[in-house]
Amino acid sequence: MLHKNAQNTTRPNKSSLTIVIKVGTSSICDEKTHFPLLSNLSSLVEAVLKLKSLGHRVVLVTSAAIGTGLRRLNMAEKPSKLSAIQALAAVGQGRLMALYDDLFGQFHQPVAQILLTKNDLADRSQYLNAVNCLEELLTMGVVPIVNENDTISTQGVRFGDNDTLSAITAGMVKADYLFLLTDVDCLYTDNPRSNPDAKPVLVCDDIGSLKEKVSVTSRGSALGTGGMMTKLIAADLATAAGVTTIIAHGATPSNIIKIIQADAADEKELEVARSTAALPMYTRFTAKNNPLLDRKWWILHGLHTAGIIYVDEGAARAILSPKQRSSLFAAGIVDVANSFVSQQAVQIVYRKQISDNEFTDVVIGKGLVNYSGSEVARIKRCKSSEIPGILGYIDAECVIHRDNLVRTMKEEQL
Repeated sequence: MLHKNAQNTTRPNKSSLTIVIKVGTSSICDEKTHFPLLSNLSSLVEAVLKLKSLGHRVVLVTSAAIGTGLRRLNMAEKPSKLSAIQALAAVGQGRLMALYDDLFGQFHQPVAQILLTKNDLADRSQYLNAVNCLEELLTMGVVPIVNENDTISTQGVRFGDNDTLSAITAGMVKADYLFLLTDVDCLYTDNPRSNPDAKPVLVCDDIGSLKEKVSVTSRGSALGTGGMMTKLIAADLATAAGVTTIIAHGATPSNIIKIIQADAADEKELEVARSTAALPMYTRFTAKNNPLLDRKWWILHGLHTAGIIYVDEGAARAILSPKQRSSLFAAGIVDVANSFVSQQAVQIVYRKQISDNEFTDVVIGKGLVNYSGSEVARIKRCKSSEIPGILGYIDAECVIHRDNLVRTMKEEQL
């Protein structure tokens, strides 16, 4: 059993918490018949209502629009054609929301449908509108029910799975907790169904090192899009925003309350609760001590990456240095890839030499550019004072200002 002592011992201990719960397709629809699992859904609704009665604010991120559409149209399998999948989602989304509305309506609890795509969040004003809408709904006592807008999203602008969407949502509402409800108790070192020696991972404070110790190659269900790897990615995104992330079994959503109560306890009390089976198995990912600011979170996770700027070692170290935290200047740029325009987001990459003829690309950050790709290609390796003579104008002295630059690694990792 892997049980790492968390470096960050700060845990949410407020009377009113903001909690995002992501429930997967396998917890909502039967994988073969596609009929809704009403007992699971009813338990989920009761858990949400109990959390609200305790004064907490709850956002639900749901899958199963496609699975519900398959049942409605009496189709046996999810098609491979994109337009057919989008049509199924269009049929199923309404049915899914009607199901939630009926269940919550039995307790007079209003719900709201929020459908998002990456494009919706790429524009700063639209991102803030979505944040404000979610905040207003929570203030009104409404339970927002979030899903990806599968009917219009395409492969290039998809979140890819609702694990990622739930992490983005948790960052948007500044959640205290993100619960990823799945079909296993917790994260294991391997697939427990095929490997009896797989061990549970109970606490993780370093997802990077954890990925080297566990096998997460198994994909999700036939109806879903996620597997355990997507949950690790989601945990990485959410903890970077300061959100404690939990992987737990979706068949018993009432355990969410037990987990939150246990999470406020000290390590000794936690161990006693686990040993007496008073506490269910789950994996806890510790929130980062220094979460990203809202704008930088949006740049890193809300914006489509339009291109790549390659920098030399001097520029890479100046950007990553905790003392300098430099902007990116043209003099440190060695190459540009893909076509992008001013104010789009690009990756910043250092091409590190590891042998005489071998290089590896190291992503050191992401930021909003002040110049287009063609303009950056013309001014690379030049001083800022030379930009007006080359372009005929100067929009900014730097290509990416440090306030619009998010670092994705530390200098000592370079």
